[in-house]
Amino acid sequence: MDIVFFDLDGTLLNKDSVISEFTRETLGLLTEKNIAHTVATGRSMLSAQHVIDGHNFALPHIYNNGVTVWDPIGNALTLENLLDQTEVMTIVECALANGIAPFINTLDSDQNNHNHFIYHGQTRHQVEKNLIDNYYARSKATLLPLDALPVNSQVTNISMIGEVQTIDKMWENLNQYDGIVAYSGTAIEGKEFNWMDVHHRLANKGSAVENLKKQLGASNVICFGDSYNDLSMFALADECYAPDNAKDAIKKVASEVIGHHHTDGVAHFLRERFSL
Repeated sequence: MDIVFFDLDGTLLNKDSVISEFTRETLGLLTEKNIAHTVATGRSMLSAQHVIDGHNFALPHIYNNGVTVWDPIGNALTLENLLDQTEVMTIVECALANGIAPFINTLDSDQNNHNHFIYHGQTRHQVEKNLIDNYYARSKATLLPLDALPVNSQVTNISMIGEVQTIDKMWENLNQYDGIVAYSGTAIEGKEFNWMDVHHRLANKGSAVENLKKQLGASNVICFGDSYNDLSMFALADECYAPDNAKDAIKKVASEVIGHHHTDGVAHFLRERFSL
């Protein structure tokens, strides 16, 4: 049994951070042929579901680089490797010291509902305000001030956006700590801005992929990804493919380099690989 895992940004999504119509049709063909597939992304559950809405990924979804796994059939949520209070404070203090507003993503779940709360510091830059107005305020998340964060919150990750030089400096600083890992990249708001996402260091896509492989009895794992947070699932995949826009470190370990993410590289490869 094949099982296919897709990274989203820079891989399945185009440069506008959406699934193109051609890729959407290709995913539908995978479903028709009963080829198991799902997502494995660094995005939060809230952010990812916004962009994959309309496609029926029936298998469990991997979010937050493996911190969150959601089963859409049973509406069951699994959380692992959450950030603890000390780690949260380390990240928040780094952000505030550099004049950046941290966005602390938390989940409060019961048997039937998964409530997203985002606690954020005071916004000092227009790009942060735009993020709130254009995305967070329109999402299903509840936005609250940083000082309202409960000490027992289930913190999945902390996100930030800012000028490249500032975020790069923070990225280097935060990755020196044993318990946390920071990922960063160019923001869709413009090349002068970088995003950064910080997680517990034990959280990774690979362990979540391995768990789903065992759970579903798959014999052949196929992964698609473009960045450093995909290395852990590439390491255990039977086949791993990097789009032409991928980081060099990903291309180096990939089974093959395929087409660019903005020209539906993954979809074209899938149609050939599975004769869709």
